[in-house]
Amino acid sequence: MTRQQPRLAFALMLAAVSAFAQPPQRPQIQQQLTFVPYHAGGIYNVGETVGWTVTPGPDKPTYSYKFTIRRNNAVVLKEGQLDLSSGQAKIEITGDQPEMLYVAVEPSAKLAGEEPAAGAPAPPAVDPVTGYLGGNTGRNNGLYAVGAAVSPTKLTLSTPRPADFDAFWSQKLAAQAKIPINPVLTPVPTDVPGVEMNMFALDALGSKAHGYVAKPAKEGKFPAVIQLQYAGIYALNARGDAQRAAEGWLMINVDSHDKLPSDPAGDVPKGYQAVGNTDREKSYFLNMYLRDSRALDYLMTRDDWDGKTIVLTGGSMGGQQSLMLAGLRPEKITSVLVCVPAGADSNGDLHGRKAGYPNWAVSNPDVANTGLYFDTVNFASRIKAPVMAGMGFIDTISPPAGVWTALNQISAPVEPLPMIESEHDNLTPMKGRACPARTKELLDVLVKGGEFKPNGIRQ
Repeated sequence: MTRQQPRLAFALMLAAVSAFAQPPQRPQIQQQLTFVPYHAGGIYNVGETVGWTVTPGPDKPTYSYKFTIRRNNAVVLKEGQLDLSSGQAKIEITGDQPEMLYVAVEPSAKLAGEEPAAGAPAPPAVDPVTGYLGGNTGRNNGLYAVGAAVSPTKLTLSTPRPADFDAFWSQKLAAQAKIPINPVLTPVPTDVPGVEMNMFALDALGSKAHGYVAKPAKEGKFPAVIQLQYAGIYALNARGDAQRAAEGWLMINVDSHDKLPSDPAGDVPKGYQAVGNTDREKSYFLNMYLRDSRALDYLMTRDDWDGKTIVLTGGSMGGQQSLMLAGLRPEKITSVLVCVPAGADSNGDLHGRKAGYPNWAVSNPDVANTGLYFDTVNFASRIKAPVMAGMGFIDTISPPAGVWTALNQISAPVEPLPMIESEHDNLTPMKGRACPARTKELLDVLVKGGEFKPNGIRQ
């Protein structure tokens, strides 16, 4: 899941919410299968029949297909072949407990067909691993997936919260509080009119926090938004920060790493997410989370902050850091707006739930235990601010079961935003566009002094 390059296909959404960037997209072909869920919103109650009607199209199928239904993309519940001879087929199962259902549909054989005519264009190259092409998962490897939720608001923790979780983090915050922030600001030119912009460096416990701070170039006090970053090692989007400031925000964009935000690499190990994952004192995420908290400390010292509004936002690992910071510093955060947040249910693989990023090998007990101190589900119960969270029902990087579990721990109002056809945002960006659109909608309200009032499940 380590993403080294900003993705291009999502550039328009990046301008609205500079949280989502991933590797470039592979070109896609037309789908050979179309799926219509029994419930348009993809959400069912326990005891209901969960299902999809499958039809060919838009392209004529060139493969035969088999399906596998898995609970939380981990436990196989049902398998079968798709018979499209009558023009349609059905995939269905009874939802018997709170769960996310993931249906993997894959080619099982190539159908017999006519040979291409002499001189006809060469057929598209197939995926070198699967031997097929197409699909709806954003990988162009012939694979399809559909997902559904069964009573998802009743999903509970797969692993108990550590008894000393609060004590561990209180001790870390207390130690960091003894360190002066010592902010160093370096002016940064921008072509966005009416904006003042700087690069910042702050002293934190064990490292330095870096990023950009931008504000309207006028006297006044402004609402603040803190942007946390998706996984990978890259330079931050300084122009996007300036554009946000031009809307009226005091904008803080925090680099996930101890490096200049303009530096595309820094001295950061490519496999940083696994560094120190057997020891909570050595985990890479320890200093990352403390840097995020230090950026919040710095924000609150600024006399151009309005003293009341602090919005956290981010996608993927940026969503992970947003949920963490909202739980770590609950008394200061007023709204949390995240898309496909990672880092939830780190021990899921031990309990019948497929876990996602940071993809720790929790078969090692030390890794499993360490993960609990950085898992968003264990920060979530501390969150006091309203939360909007978008989730892809076929997301394998930020699995929806973990996102729902985190939301279910929050006592404040929440707004889950199901995106039933979406994989992770880099793979199927257009199918996940509802989340950055909703984020922008809410930011436009909040910057004018309005209030975010979550309205429950949006379908």
